[in-house]
Amino acid sequence: CKVFNSTYIDRKILNIMQKNSRITVKQIAEECFISSPSVSVRLQNLEGLGYIRTYQAILDHQKLGFLIKAYVNCAVNAKDKQDFYRYIEEIPNVVECDCITGDYSMLLKVYFTNTIELDEFITDLQRFGDTKTHIVFSTNVGPRGLQIQINE
Repeated sequence: CKVFNSTYIDRKILNIMQKNSRITVKQIAEECFISSPSVSVRLQNLEGLGYIRTYQAILDHQKLGFLIKAYVNCAVNAKDKQDFYRYIEEIPNVVECDCITGDYSMLLKVYFTNTIELDEFITDLQRFGDTKTHIVFSTNVGPRGLQIQINE
């Protein structure tokens, strides 16, 4: 993994894009005091180098009817990881799946419309190992991007 070694302007552009990926090239140019063509080239380079992977909207899950947000830990045996990943890939309610250290090997971020659906998912998930579920009451910070230091 390479450490991000870029210019002040690239870092500023990345911070701006994390706050609003719909911002226009012209607006970025004005904020960075550079030309629009220069911003376009920098964005293409950042995309090409993989620093910008995608542009994505952050949805309000509750307004869409997904009232239950939860984090589910699952103790998946190493020999079952590939089957587990294939299974999880097919569940649209799972928005993130991280392989972690500790007592549980996986951490899932999930959204469901109700606790009955969540319970059915967890029951099915337990074929891969023990689970521990944390239902979120509120989110007071985020989601937000990782702010990159922009020292000159």
